Amino acid sequence: MHFSIPETEVRSGENGSTYVAYNIHVNGVLHCRVRYSQLLGLHEQIKKEYGSNVVPAFPPKKIFTLTPAEVEQRREQLEKYMQAVRQDPLLGASEMFNSFLRKAQQETQQIPTEEVSLDICLSNGQKVTVNILTSDQTEDVLDAVATKLDLPDDLVGYFSLFLVREGVDGGLTFVRKLQEFELPYVSITSLRSSEFHILLRKSYWDMAYDGDVMDNRVGLNLLYAQTVSDIERGWILVNKDQHRQLKSLQEKGSKKEFIHLGQTLKYYGYIKFDPCITDFPEKGCQVIVSAGNNELNFHVKLPNEQIKEGSFKVTRMRCWRVTSSQVPIANGTTNPCSASKCDVKLELAFEYLMSKDRLQWVTITSQQAIMMSICLQSMVDELMVKKSGGSIKKMLRKRHNGSIHRSDSQQAVKSPPLLDSPDPNREQIVKLSTKLSSVSLRGISASNSANDISGNDFHGNYAFEGIGDDDL
Repeated sequence: MHFSIPETEVRSGENGSTYVAYNIHVNGVLHCRVRYSQLLGLHEQIKKEYGSNVVPAFPPKKIFTLTPAEVEQRREQLEKYMQAVRQDPLLGASEMFNSFLRKAQQETQQIPTEEVSLDICLSNGQKVTVNILTSDQTEDVLDAVATKLDLPDDLVGYFSLFLVREGVDGGLTFVRKLQEFELPYVSITSLRSSEFHILLRKSYWDMAYDGDVMDNRVGLNLLYAQTVSDIERGWILVNKDQHRQLKSLQEKGSKKEFIHLGQTLKYYGYIKFDPCITDFPEKGCQVIVSAGNNELNFHVKLPNEQIKEGSFKVTRMRCWRVTSSQVPIANGTTNPCSASKCDVKLELAFEYLMSKDRLQWVTITSQQAIMMSICLQSMVDELMVKKSGGSIKKMLRKRHNGSIHRSDSQQAVKSPPLLDSPDPNREQIVKLSTKLSSVSLRGISASNSANDISGNDFHGNYAFEGIGDDDL
């Protein structure tokens, strides 16, 4: 997740006095407004719990009213503080930090704690309505969905809730995986748009775990619905013969066999992102990126209209970073950015081992850069758990409370409609034989832009492996 404080506001207090509010954004969207005193209180709590040596530096108190320049300086310092806390494995995952953000989000949106209904979408278009509290966190909502569907406790961790945006053509854009520091009802309500939905989807990458899910009737139906949906959206590639086999299995109701056949198809289990821009193999190339099978797959359109494809394995990425900067909206003026006249530009850059001794940076410019980063991190986490012989269930399922209350209400997952015939106009992806060619090494320097708001957002990769030329 990308944290920033790109702006401040002067607001009125209860007694008529004014104060400076610091607007905390997550992924370029306002999450909450907080006062300096609130963040200071959080800092003191964290310091008391974890010790002064662990906690990042916090901007000091000032006796007198701050000048505009001092407010700006404090904004930058608080932004670095929030980023440092979030990126720390211990502090960023702490309930103290996450509960602070949840409470601040609810207060900012001025949504009282009360019982509400929330629609959760399944891959087949079906909606599951759950009764929750507005103050319920992501895990609570996921538990409520599992209860409604009668999904067993030991399978809940194989699924996650995602914020998605549905286009006019029915296409889905994955915005982010809902996190532990947010309240799903507040997050979706604050967007004030019917385009956004919360979607239930499997949260693991290794198809070997499909077997655990398919042993349960509800898990099987959820995985089956997702596979059908991914095929219909063109995320999984299917030729005419395979399509006939799939349709035959679907008509027979052979869901397990359907999924087993789906597992053999190209891009099974991948998440496909919207078209964006990359600098590989050369600057300004249009690219469609897909994440899955421990890789980022590139389907690149070169300036000469030639189409090439290639994959970047996560085990060959030494590190990656997400950068976010404010850029003026093209309006014919040269005025600097203001809150109302700027777009947020997101980039994902990763350092890739092209050959035995040659690392190279590859950059993707996309509004889904953070979702791509989340995918990479979850792939690395899964690989490391598998490598250490740990349990994926423990990694995926973290219960903060003891027992989970289950109601008697249940809802079956309906089977999706039969597959539509393949779209003859769908652009076919070229064969892997047209590999991406390598380009000269270049580096990404640290940004000195005044609008850069994530200069230190680096992710080291513990699954990085040294390789020889023969492995490439």
